[in-house]
Amino acid sequence: MKKDNRIVDLSFEFVLMIIEFSEELEKRRKVVIAQQILKSGTSIGANVREAQKAESRADFIHKLKIAAKEAAELDYWLELCKKADNYPYEAVFHEKLLEIQKLLSSIISTSKARSK
Repeated sequence: MKKDNRIVDLSFEFVLMIIEFSEELEKRRKVVIAQQILKSGTSIGANVREAQKAESRADFIHKLKIAAKEAAELDYWLELCKKADNYPYEAVFHEKLLEIQKLLSSIISTSKARSK
């Protein structure tokens, strides 16, 4: 039986949204931004998933910090889409990303406190 893991589930669902969005950008010939969004967006989920098999608490924290950095980068690319003319943008991307960022921050803080 699979145990529910909010950050794993949330990041996976978000990555599926990001894949669709990057495909839409590519259809509109916004290839460079599409690739950046796809790379940083999928990296969030990949690092969260990798953290689940961490070799130590320090490794776990490190992987989640990478996910948090990728989330910050994705925030930048999404902000560009929001502000640039002729780029699609939906506020739900920022809303979901903020939820992921807050959860990552909370997990990292809790994990650091437990390692002391």
